[in-house]
Amino acid sequence: MTARTIMVQGTASHVGKSVLVAALCRIFYRDGYKVVPYKSQNMALNSFVTRDGGEMGRAQVVQAEAAGREPSVDMNPILLKPTGHASSQVVVLGRPVGNMCAQEYHLEYAPKAWGLACQALDRLRSENDIVVIEGAGSPAEVNLQEKEIVNMRVARQADAPVLLTADIDKGGALASVVGTLELISPEDRDRVAGVIINKFRGDLSLFQPAVDFLEARTGKPVIGVVPYFQGFRVQEEDTVSEDTIKNSAGSRRGDVEIAVIHLPHISNFTDFDPLEDEPDVHLRYVGRGTPLGSPDLIIIPGSKNTIEDLAYLNRTGLAEKICELSREGVPVIGICGGFQILGRELNDPLHTESSIPRLEGLGLLDISTTFAPEKITTQVEARVCGPGFFLENSKDIQVTGYEIHMGVSRPGDEVVPAFEIVSRLGEQVSFPDGAVRLDGMVWGTYIHGVFDGASFRRSVINSLRRRKGLDPLEESASLSAWEQRQRDYDRLGEVVRGSLDMGKIYDLLGLPGRKQ
Repeated sequence: MTARTIMVQGTASHVGKSVLVAALCRIFYRDGYKVVPYKSQNMALNSFVTRDGGEMGRAQVVQAEAAGREPSVDMNPILLKPTGHASSQVVVLGRPVGNMCAQEYHLEYAPKAWGLACQALDRLRSENDIVVIEGAGSPAEVNLQEKEIVNMRVARQADAPVLLTADIDKGGALASVVGTLELISPEDRDRVAGVIINKFRGDLSLFQPAVDFLEARTGKPVIGVVPYFQGFRVQEEDTVSEDTIKNSAGSRRGDVEIAVIHLPHISNFTDFDPLEDEPDVHLRYVGRGTPLGSPDLIIIPGSKNTIEDLAYLNRTGLAEKICELSREGVPVIGICGGFQILGRELNDPLHTESSIPRLEGLGLLDISTTFAPEKITTQVEARVCGPGFFLENSKDIQVTGYEIHMGVSRPGDEVVPAFEIVSRLGEQVSFPDGAVRLDGMVWGTYIHGVFDGASFRRSVINSLRRRKGLDPLEESASLSAWEQRQRDYDRLGEVVRGSLDMGKIYDLLGLPGRKQ
């Protein structure tokens, strides 16, 4: 079997490539094809751990779920996780190979990485009917064209027709399409099989003259105009969306207000999507210039550069404000890097994450963290075992998730474990995880995805409701995060199917359309 291929590229970053690839994966999957996503190189802080312990970009996990497939590092063989200015941790086939500056990576490592990326693509093509490929940024970055391993070079390698996508919501979409086609080589221009206009608002009939102009000017058909959809969620690739931050700062909605600290190097922020989807929760992101106010709960999220983000909290006064609210009785939770920040001190003697060797933490948990070069990446199952305000009502509830961290946190006498890990990579184990202060008002964990399970999520929210004198809500009102995502993938597929010329896309693939 050699899979047919099609590729979605963009006129710029954040034009919606990842979501369109997820939509196409869902459409092909619902049409009966064995389909997988592929992105040779992804730069993102939002990552995931596969069943066998490999790390990959979250966007390809979303696309794999939309395709009805188990995520595999072959779908994203190279992951770049920014660690600072012009430097990234390089993860290849699920394992970190080191931190590199941009020049070192592009000039020295990328040629080797390209060979590994091609092998991953070949493996996917040998086992599937269709591979939907995602590009990165724009193919028209003339300074990168000779060295790039994620756009037209991949399209040529896979002999894939390219759908060029532009975001009309930000303006300048027509110019960006024309300019992109002008700046790529004639060979690559011929490979562009059509244009998608994404995130359209308004009356489509009024846009038809622009479609006519674009087709006449470029000689490329407009495959479809996709509306700016609302009312359902597809997880973001590598940052909290501007719309999410803007909407979260609006008027209060829901009985319970949860404030997530928007760290400069925030990672795995999708941990909080299930909380945001709860009808009685108003979840908002708090960063520089945003008042923390008086929320019912503060969450400090994961971070790719924990010490630098702790320094940011100190510099902006957010650290002092979090500690002040904690003293006043506001509960605080930390996830992964946020858990480390809650401790007494963070030590980085080998400069694994930062040039700062040591920094005092917020001191809200009696733990001490030391960073080391070895990275822990594993899927886990755990049970709640901690005492106090939150966890006592959740005792023995099972949670599932994954760990991605390079620090080891050692507890002191004033905390006890929050969770017991009972399964790691499918093997039955018994390890403590996280820590909870003895009064139960502050706790943290290394487990990402801890709020995905409806039972634990509802228990946490109901603890906050009881504290405010509100009646708890029944768990039955909550879908699991996985169930909600499956619903949203179906809705996404329906919207995009109705917006694109799927007959034309199947013609490009050389396939008959929906399997009978």
